[in-house]
Amino acid sequence: MNPRPPLPPFDEASARQKVRLAEDGWNSRDPARVALAYTPDTRWRNRAEFITGRTEVELFLKRKWARELDYRLIKELWAFDLHPLPCVSPTNGTTIPDSGTGATATRTGRSTNTG
Repeated sequence: MNPRPPLPPFDEASARQKVRLAEDGWNSRDPARVALAYTPDTRWRNRAEFITGRTEVELFLKRKWARELDYRLIKELWAFDLHPLPCVSPTNGTTIPDSGTGATATRTGRSTNTG
C-alpha cells in the first residue's frame, strides 16, 4: 500500500491536516477504512482484549460500533516535531445493552492513547 500524504516531516499545517484526516477516518465508522490506516501486523490492547493485524482490527471495530451508538472521536494536535507526546482522545457516545447480561452502560469521558 502506498503511503498517503501528508507525510513526515510535518510542519504545523500538514500535522493538523494529518490529525483531521485520522479523526475523519475514525468518525466514518467504516471498520475496513479505519483498519487500512494501520500496518498489517499492528498490535492493539483494548482493556483485556489483544488485537493483532488489520483483520482483527476490523472485526473489533465492527463489534465496538455496533454497541457504541453516536460514537465520535475527537483528536487534537499536541506537537508535530521529533518529541513524541501521549495523545488524549475524548470519546462520547451511548452504549446499547449487552445481550448477554441485559446491563446498560453509558460511557463518556476521556481515553488516553499513546501513538
